[in-house]
Amino acid sequence: MRLFAMLLTLALSSSVLHAAVVEEKLTLPNGLGTAVLYHDSAVTKAAPAVVVVHEWWGLNDYARERAKQLAELGYTAIAVDMYGTGKSTTHPKDATAFMNAALAEPEKMNARFDAALGILRKQSSVDGDKLFAIGYCFGGAVVLNQARRGLDLAGVASFHGSLGTETQVEPGTIKAKLLVATGGADPMVPAKQVAGFVEEMTNAGVDFELLSFPNVVHSFTNPGSTALGKKYDMPLAYDANADKVSWAALMNMLAK
Repeated sequence: MRLFAMLLTLALSSSVLHAAVVEEKLTLPNGLGTAVLYHDSAVTKAAPAVVVVHEWWGLNDYARERAKQLAELGYTAIAVDMYGTGKSTTHPKDATAFMNAALAEPEKMNARFDAALGILRKQSSVDGDKLFAIGYCFGGAVVLNQARRGLDLAGVASFHGSLGTETQVEPGTIKAKLLVATGGADPMVPAKQVAGFVEEMTNAGVDFELLSFPNVVHSFTNPGSTALGKKYDMPLAYDANADKVSWAALMNMLAK
């Protein structure tokens, strides 16, 4: 009976904790699309905030869960739809079409990111000097490019995102600390591209941390990626260790 009471108390405590997280669906200005804001209603002191950018599949449950996870830890997070269409998919053909359409309009993607930052700055739970951005796959490339724009961000983290760029960043442009987590066996982010990124950032004097996981392929943070990789014969697979280590590195970045 005593054990049952203890378990019941823990369960109730857990439900109260998660009940404090508020989800708010938002419409971005100027017809830019939508976003979802997450924050813990119990947090009274201004804390860091994070923009979360999705994989090429679109703003799906995985991206929203990551934002919610951050809110459960006391951060305010906004998951922004970089496609601006409200669509998501599990088929690579559709994902490619969505991604290419967005990449064809970089100004709109920048505007969506800027709008998300603007929303965060207005929140009473947010410390405006501690704004971060994280992205996965396609989103990883997006957030790195926001850093290359010279935005006033405290930190940017890319998880299995493309690292290449057509224009090498100039010294003094990037203000954010960078965290890059990549799979050592990811053909979508080959070793040559990783080496080019390291050279670019080193030449520009950027404060960055690179985590490369041997024998790990693309989308290693997403538990659903293994099934999709098998279904479509793509180099996608979840890796629990890489997910755990890279998330711990992000937590360290946010704490600092």
